[in-house]
Amino acid sequence: MNETVFIGSQDGSVYALDADDGEKRWAVETGDPVGSSPTVADNTVFVGSDSLYALDAEDGSVRWTFVVGVYSIYSSPTIANGTVFVGSGDRTVYALDAASGEVVWTFETDGGIASSPTVAAGTVFVGSGRYHETDDTRLYALDASSGDEIWTFETGGGITSSPTVAAGTVFVGSNDGNVYALNADDGSNRWKVGLFGGIESSPTVVDGTVFIGSYNNNVYALDAGIDGSSEDSRIEHGTLGHHDET
Repeated sequence: MNETVFIGSQDGSVYALDADDGEKRWAVETGDPVGSSPTVADNTVFVGSDSLYALDAEDGSVRWTFVVGVYSIYSSPTIANGTVFVGSGDRTVYALDAASGEVVWTFETDGGIASSPTVAAGTVFVGSGRYHETDDTRLYALDASSGDEIWTFETGGGITSSPTVAAGTVFVGSNDGNVYALNADDGSNRWKVGLFGGIESSPTVVDGTVFIGSYNNNVYALDAGIDGSSEDSRIEHGTLGHHDET
């Protein structure tokens, strides 16, 4: 399916389009507008709406759905080692079996989640703070196998930015206007840069440079302070950022 574009719409449908001419190959209606970005793995399209959907990439047939409650899923799923990871407005991170949709583990945060998780070196990184004034505003590092908390890092605003990992460092934006670079092992702050505007953009690191946008109408290229490029599951699947030949 390398010649197909998959996209969700506010009209409540997921579309598969021919990459050359835009012709519709199939469409699947969901129960809500689709604000999640589709992720494709093993000929399956994973995307959030009123539920998490697993769709056959060839014909759009529904392989399974997973209902999380009254909140829609704006978080874009990521896949690692046969497991789908996604956050929800019900303040929970879910790990589901990619083949069946069965729950592997859940982790409750103190904030609604619109940030899209990523996985690197056996750790899930995801931000919180989206739906309620009382939401916490943290980046979480969770064990990908068990869901156990490894560390958290609090910022001054909700984290709807989706983290990326390069050379043992986690990069993420916050609605407090800062970009953070954190030690992936313990969450210690290596540096932060204020960009004078809330940041929901998802950073990507290429050859030691962080690329990220801000609500102050600028796109920034920042010295990452490391050598290397993003190497997490979000990058591998091309969801919210990539830097290979695609």
